[in-house]
Amino acid sequence: MAGLQAGAPTPTALTVHKQSRILEIAFSDGAQFRIPFELMRVYSPSAEVQGHGPGQEVLQTGKRDVNIVELEPIGNYAVKPVFSDGHESGIFSWDYLYFLGSEQERLWSDYAQRLQAAGRERDAPMVVAAGHACGNH
Repeated sequence: MAGLQAGAPTPTALTVHKQSRILEIAFSDGAQFRIPFELMRVYSPSAEVQGHGPGQEVLQTGKRDVNIVELEPIGNYAVKPVFSDGHESGIFSWDYLYFLGSEQERLWSDYAQRLQAAGRERDAPMVVAAGHACGNH
């Protein structure tokens, strides 16, 4: 199993561009994406970002300048980035990276709408919620 879905495209090349803060990834079906680190951080599949169920997502702010300091392979199906803000609990499967790359425009739009709805600015510092005790932080 190379991705999480049988027959799904797998990476043929993966390059971390630290200066431009872009993950460049090419897939076996010919698709190529340049995914900003900020988008990866804002949409991290971790419980810290996604919550433990629908409606528990944590709106991420202040991530424009986040960098990837390490990219750890997870078997043959994913990578785990360590971000410069200390976040390192998200495991990005090949399927999820393909989704982020192919849906970037919609995801950026959704993010902008969520920021506006919350009355938050993209570059505002994160507000840390007190009392969360899931142990995933």
